[in-house]
Amino acid sequence: MGIPSYERRCAEIINQTELLVATLADADLGVQVPSTPDWTLNQLLRHTGHAHRWADSMLRDRLPEIDFSRNGAQLLESYVGESPSVLIPWLREGAASLAEVLREVDPDEMIAPLGGFPGPRVWSRRMTHETVIHRWDACNALGVPYSLDPEIGQDTLREWTGLALPYAYQRWPSETAPLVGSGTVHLHATDVEAEFVIDLTGPAPVVSEGHAKASVALRGPVVDLVLAVYRRRSLEGLEVFGDRELLELVLDRVRF
Repeated sequence: MGIPSYERRCAEIINQTELLVATLADADLGVQVPSTPDWTLNQLLRHTGHAHRWADSMLRDRLPEIDFSRNGAQLLESYVGESPSVLIPWLREGAASLAEVLREVDPDEMIAPLGGFPGPRVWSRRMTHETVIHRWDACNALGVPYSLDPEIGQDTLREWTGLALPYAYQRWPSETAPLVGSGTVHLHATDVEAEFVIDLTGPAPVVSEGHAKASVALRGPVVDLVLAVYRRRSLEGLEVFGDRELLELVLDRVRF
């Protein structure tokens, strides 16, 4: 199973948003979201839509660097008492606009780059998986089933190893300091060809794809691995071999 193409990711932003709004027709948006306890469902949806619009804005203006001042995805206190009839078209509009600008720009243009990588490629992937995770949050809050295409789940896991993990080291060095020189972690999906080895023995994490002996291995279906690394589910029901304390430390200290 290969890495999704740039065009697939552009389309997936719309697809994941459609799957999200499909759960909302009769939803009570005032319910608290257990996985993001400071937010109601109303606020979670506004967070997701504002994230789409933030990336859209930077790409349309061809910013040479990321402008965090444009990101309204955390300013959510005022969003109360809204209805699905307002938010559903707003979410669709934002996803469609983001996909549109991503298709218009050169994928390799250095617009709003992140980690030295071209912004269009990074944001096409980041906003796909931002929506994947927050769709789970919404489904969990509403008690409705959640499913994820295995190819997209594999890519969500890949992004966590390649972006979330090094970002945590850079953004929260005091929290990740205990991981430096600690050991190796093997993430092994049992339902798709997705295996990642995370080497934490140096000053920064080094990730490789494939099978290798590690200090600790976590095995399970790819969606469950995604939810575990994003701290949406416990390790219960997944196979853990080796240094469980190291795995729990990594999952505790790496946030995104």
